[in-house]
Amino acid sequence: MPEALSDDDLNAKLVHGVRPAKVTIVEYDPSWPVRYERRAAELRAILGERARRIEHIGSTSVPGLAAKPIIDIVVGIDDPDDEQAYLPDLEAAGYDVRVKEPEHRCLRIGEPDEPVNLHCYPPEHVELRRYLAFRDQLRASDADRDRYAEIKWELAEREWRDVNYYAEAKWPVIAEILDHAGWRED
Repeated sequence: MPEALSDDDLNAKLVHGVRPAKVTIVEYDPSWPVRYERRAAELRAILGERARRIEHIGSTSVPGLAAKPIIDIVVGIDDPDDEQAYLPDLEAAGYDVRVKEPEHRCLRIGEPDEPVNLHCYPPEHVELRRYLAFRDQLRASDADRDRYAEIKWELAEREWRDVNYYAEAKWPVIAEILDHAGWRED
């Protein structure tokens, strides 16, 4: 389980700092995979061989799961810390850097109509592998998918100092689901 977040921790990695948030959850939308495919094709055109893998992650990648209507994509970049190797091309296409931390950059595009979070990690990074294991377990298990939806609806009723605190509050359920998937970091 990750260490507890603090505003100081978040302000150190969030480019625009901590922002109060109200999380909106909506029922599954069958257009989400289409939106992902459109952005994935765009990313392949922008990044070419620098994109070692492109995956649809997060709740919008799980058929039938309610979600924030934000497409989450992860791209495997050999060295996300070498920003000059890829960030200028993404920024020229309209992507805005939101998070900078070692071996991870998160960018945003498409607001307000079709928002996308783009996570850049090395291709075999533990976080990328964890995202995929979690997604695949939710796709495979109705019980886990329903449990995760339940906690998301419950937590969305609250106001958050930042959306990252909402994500942190989901972690105990995420850990249970990863355990059901047989997830191991090694």
